[in-house]
Formats: sequence, structure tokens, C-alpha cells
Amino acid sequence: MPSCFAPPPATRRAPPQQAALADRIRALAHEAGFQRVGFSDIELGADAEHLRSWLAEGLYGTMEWMARHGDLRARPAELVPGTVRVISVGLDYGPDDHDDSWRTLADGRRAYVARYALGRDYHKLMRQRLQKLADRIAALVGPFGHRVFVDSAPVLERALARNAGLGWIGKHTCLIDRRGGSWFFLGEIYVDLPLPIDTPATAHCGTCTRCIDICPTEAIVAPYRLDARRCISYLTIEHDGAIPEPLRAPIGNRIFGCDDCQLVCPWNKFARRTDEPDFRVRNDLDTATLPALFAWTEEEFLHRTEGSAIRRSGHRRWLRNIAVALGNAPSTPEVVAALRARRDSGDVLVDEHVDWALRRHDA
Repeated sequence: MPSCFAPPPATRRAPPQQAALADRIRALAHEAGFQRVGFSDIELGADAEHLRSWLAEGLYGTMEWMARHGDLRARPAELVPGTVRVISVGLDYGPDDHDDSWRTLADGRRAYVARYALGRDYHKLMRQRLQKLADRIAALVGPFGHRVFVDSAPVLERALARNAGLGWIGKHTCLIDRRGGSWFFLGEIYVDLPLPIDTPATAHCGTCTRCIDICPTEAIVAPYRLDARRCISYLTIEHDGAIPEPLRAPIGNRIFGCDDCQLVCPWNKFARRTDEPDFRVRNDLDTATLPALFAWTEEEFLHRTEGSAIRRSGHRRWLRNIAVALGNAPSTPEVVAALRARRDSGDVLVDEHVDWALRRHDA
């Protein structure tokens, strides 16, 4: 979710016992496997205004839940009554394959899957670690009001993480840590503990516009402003209908998500690479060819994507996305044969995209 920069909240010196508790929680968070942790209050006034404006312009596409929850995202105490602080954490996921990513994008025969989705779904891993952290905090202070979130409720996670000092919101709307780039997941614990708050991160994008310039579909319509309706991640994951024809060619071979704005960001030279077992590549998705993936039956798709973020797209959208990528691929006998094998599948959505792809090759 795009956000904007709110002014840093006033900071006060915390009582010694609160400061000691905060230090202990930081240590516990690192022991739980998180590389970043910080504390923020729950004031999100400027971010709420930005959210209202973004919603009013309809930039959320068909993600109706974004509009349905409205201001609740910017009101933590209404989402979880009693909340006075938010503990934000970051978990690195960046693999050491920056050059391989560019090579895959340049090879029209191969499929590009967003780096975060190459392994197991991060939600379960992070939620388990956050709950473990909450349990260990309870062992220190006794029962306390809290709730764990990992992209699972109306939460302005990037704004909260920025206020907790984890990084600033870049022009591409991703969070950037000057010491670790942007390849990390976010999670939160809403708590009723009056912990000392951290200093919000300041912005360091400067005059750089690489993320805006590189976007294949020109989805970053202004600094800090993303039009989801043009975003490849939205189109290939969230959007359930036909992909607008003018956006199909720019999608290239990206079949699930897009990383271009992160790959080009100069701050990611500082990204911390990880070998977290859960994030290791499954099903050779970093080298797989489009025809091979297009041949997966629904049963095979469900089996191979068990525990993966890719499963949320469903087999139908999976085929739709790969049909577009095959339409953009080199006109080889293998590519054309793969498309013809799926022709007249009986699914109107898939068939329309297959026909479009075949017309591209016939032309």
C-alpha cells in the first residue's frame, strides 16, 4: 500500500524500566530470527489522509477490501482496542541472485517469479515467530493485550515500520533500509504496553527516479504514488479478470509478481542475503521454462504450490499469466505448440489469452 511521510512524533525519555523492557524485546526479536525491530506509537494522521486520497482516485483496482476497511487501517486502537504501541519487525528474504534475475527477465523462454514467492509462503513462518516473540514478552511482563499481524488485516504496515525506524517509504512505495535495502518482509504486534518509541526513518531517495523509470507498465504514476491497476504484481496476482491488452506486452515473462523497481534500486547493494530454508527455491522456479509451467495440470499445480504464495493465484490465473508470457516469448515451435495444446480449454478467460498469444505469433 502506498504511503507518504508523516512528521516524526515527539520523543520523550522513557522511564528506566520501560527502556530496559524495550532493550530486552529487541534482543528477543533478534533471537526469534528477525533482523529488524522497532517501536512506534499509533498516530498515522498524514498517512490516513494519503490513503483516503489514493482510495478516492480508485487506484486500488478491484481490491475492494482496501476501500471497505477505509480508515481502520490508520486507526490501530480501533482495530485492536487498547493498543498504544506497535512493534514492527523485518525479516530478510533476498537471495543472492541479482544478476540471475536480470538474465531471467532477458530470456523470453523462461518464467520470472517474484523473488519472495520462489520458496514457501512467508506468512506462516513470520506469524509463528511473532507469536513466539509475543509469548516470550508475556513471560517477562505477564499477560498483556496484543495481536499479531502478517499482512493479514487492515494495517498500514509500511507507515508503522517507517515510524519505528525500520526504513523509509521509497518512491516505489516499498520500505527501504539504508543499511539493508528493501528485500525484507514486515510483521507487527499491536500491544498495550507503553514502550518507548523509536525515531522515524528519514527519506534518502534524493533525486533518484530509477524505480519510476524502470516500471514496465508505468504503474508508479508519481513519486510515492502507485496505480495498482497498472502494476504487474496486481495484474498477475490480485486481478481476477482479463489483463488489459495494452498492458500484456509490457508484462514480458513475469508470471507472478514483479521485482523491477527493487532490482534497480541502488540501496539494494546493501541488501542482506539470507539462506533461510523456507525461502529456498522450490520446483526450480528460478530457471523454469514457460512451456514447462504451462503444462501443469490443476492437480499438479495444487501439489507443487502447496505451502507457496503462488497458490493464492489459482490455476486459472496461473494459466492466464503464462499465456501472456508465451505471447511475448520468441516464436519457437515449442512455444507455439504449448499454446495450441491449451487452445479451447473450455475456460473463457484462459482461451482468450491463449488466442491473443497465438495471434502474436501468427503475426
